[in-house]
Amino acid sequence: MSDYARPWLPAGVIVTDPDRGEFFVRLHRHGHPDAPVVVLLHGWTATCDLQYFTAYRELAAEFSIVGIDHRGHGRGLRAPEPFTLEAAADDAAAVLRVLDIEGAVVAGYSMGGPVAMLLAQRHPERVSGLVVMATSMEWTATRRDRVVWRGLPMFGAFMRSRLHDRLLRRAVRRLIGADHEIFPMLPWAEAEMRRNGPSDMLEAGRALSEFDARSWAATLGVPAGALITTADRLVRARKQRQLARALGAETRELAGDHFCSLVQPGEFSSLLVDLVRSVAARSRSGSVPAAVETAVR
Repeated sequence: MSDYARPWLPAGVIVTDPDRGEFFVRLHRHGHPDAPVVVLLHGWTATCDLQYFTAYRELAAEFSIVGIDHRGHGRGLRAPEPFTLEAAADDAAAVLRVLDIEGAVVAGYSMGGPVAMLLAQRHPERVSGLVVMATSMEWTATRRDRVVWRGLPMFGAFMRSRLHDRLLRRAVRRLIGADHEIFPMLPWAEAEMRRNGPSDMLEAGRALSEFDARSWAATLGVPAGALITTADRLVRARKQRQLARALGAETRELAGDHFCSLVQPGEFSSLLVDLVRSVAARSRSGSVPAAVETAVR
């Protein structure tokens, strides 16, 4: 590949919370002061950019954006204590508090879904609606799930090997053929993937495997939308629909696998924008205030 292409990304800023530390945030303020705010929470082993770069432009046309790298992921906070989903949700709340944002629509993909639900549960004043995508209320209810998660230590060892980067690069290029629209961006995407450390990913995977919101998901009481990836081999569509029913979510379906944001970027972006728009219309929308200028550097 001779040409290197970098996608359009919202501005990267450092948001500082005196109690928790510094957070790298993708921040876009829409020109209309009443435009809804969408908070973007990514999945396990991803980053906000990797998860959403194919949708950033479409989202930015209608919404203000706050995109967060979870602790231990990408440019996210490095903390001495083990990763927990609750801490990741509290991190997002801290960012929104510093930016003085209330009533945002929080969109979470895969692991970002549990973080989004915990954010709504623990900090309801910050959340006016939820959009969950390719995610579940629990991750170990079936024997198949338990067998998969039992292999987590082996996954951690594999990530530490030199073979990991080579095989990952090969797999991504098989997934995204040379005629695909994002193929020229693969060197950028592969570099972004290398930002995640094996130990951090192991801790995050363990936390995700222990998550179970079946007793409380239906109590969140905010407008919700769900994107169901119907051909998903990592999070079965049946589980996604169970979560959607618990949340009372309006649903959209995409006939794609867990990596649909890369493989089917146009469909993914369109459905995500549609769900955020719908949830925002049913909720109290937030906006990025002028005070944001003094909160970031």
